[in-house]
Amino acid sequence: MEKSNNFLKNFFTVIVVSLAALYLIKVFNISYPLTIVNTTQTTELAVVGEGKVEVTPDTAYVDAGITVDNRGTVKEVQDTINTINNKIINALRDMGIEKADIKTSNYSVYPNYKYENNVNSINGYNGNATVEVKVRDTQIVSQVITAVTEAGANQIQGVNFSIDKPEAYREQARDMAIKNAKDQAKKIAKNLGIKLGKVTNIVESSPDSPPVLYDRAYAVEGIGGGEPTVEGGTQTVSSVVTLYFEKK
Repeated sequence: MEKSNNFLKNFFTVIVVSLAALYLIKVFNISYPLTIVNTTQTTELAVVGEGKVEVTPDTAYVDAGITVDNRGTVKEVQDTINTINNKIINALRDMGIEKADIKTSNYSVYPNYKYENNVNSINGYNGNATVEVKVRDTQIVSQVITAVTEAGANQIQGVNFSIDKPEAYREQARDMAIKNAKDQAKKIAKNLGIKLGKVTNIVESSPDSPPVLYDRAYAVEGIGGGEPTVEGGTQTVSSVVTLYFEKK
């Protein structure tokens, strides 16, 4: 009879832990299964805990696009892009943005083809470039967008908010997850009538939410009058831990 009771206790422990793990996998969108100890075959109990910290982003990335169409020569395209690029950089530097936080990328010049009388011929040249800006003060993102568009950027390709140094928040979320797991373990142990010993192992995953993307792309003409309103919202820094306890 005693063996039967122990078997039922161990069986229900596995069920409870497995359901908790499946719930957290769904909530955090974890793409791999958490390891669950089979308590019917070991002297350990595995319990999953979660912790979440809501954080306001402190950094933004703005991608300002330069598009030039229908110029007569490659040099005309290059000169136009270079002129606008330099104006954008100067405008950003005047706002106090460091040179190291400004980068020009995706620079390209290509022919515009015209098909006529079964002949494909070059009909001018087009060009593109992107100025990537790291904005360390999220309160001035709207001013940055206005400054780069006034300097000649004709497309904002994206505004991406993030946390520059998330380590402290991850540690806070981890502490919350460990406490949550310990609280769950106490409840499970009480319900099963068992005693727990020390923690023998801990496995952690941190399924943080992705950076907040304000807008993938929009033309400057679509911004409208005045500065655009850009809000970074909040991001969730998360931790999921599995604690392994000795069973006494």
